[in-house]
Amino acid sequence: MAEQAKWYVVHTYSGYENKVTEYIKKVVENRGIQDLIPEVMVPTELVTEVKDNKTTEAERKLFPSYVLVKMVMTDDTWYIVRNTRGVTGFVGPGSKPVPLTDKEVAALGVETHRVEVSVNFEEGDEITVTGGSFEGFSGTVKSINLEAQTVDVTVSMFGRETPVTLPIHQVSKA
Repeated sequence: MAEQAKWYVVHTYSGYENKVTEYIKKVVENRGIQDLIPEVMVPTELVTEVKDNKTTEAERKLFPSYVLVKMVMTDDTWYIVRNTRGVTGFVGPGSKPVPLTDKEVAALGVETHRVEVSVNFEEGDEITVTGGSFEGFSGTVKSINLEAQTVDVTVSMFGRETPVTLPIHQVSKA
């Protein structure tokens, strides 16, 4: 087989993404067709949330109800994936699956992982510094840098407003 495996998008019932991934992987293993269906995945991202000075990390599905399958499209592989419990069909016009382009695969970051941080405060909010050398001081959020996971704050010290850059986890909403 000279044909190369391509990424396809499979639509599933809501909440069945991980089960569908498991089912397809089991069938592939049982039939020994890893060369035809080398990879099955649920695209997720790691999300870091800061609430009340506690940092928690969780995985979140990028596309709920969708699974990505890297496969060589044949009648047999189409049948295996399409008839997996929980699958409603391939993404594409009619019954013909359309593979993702290289540009789409790169944009999805299938081979990479993204980190996202969410905070429970925004620019202009009053905050309290909960850690570090400015612990106990109050201030106002001027800007938030989620990539660097820092927050620029003006802290009132000795009767003056002083700009300070702090790690996000050292700040909580007042």
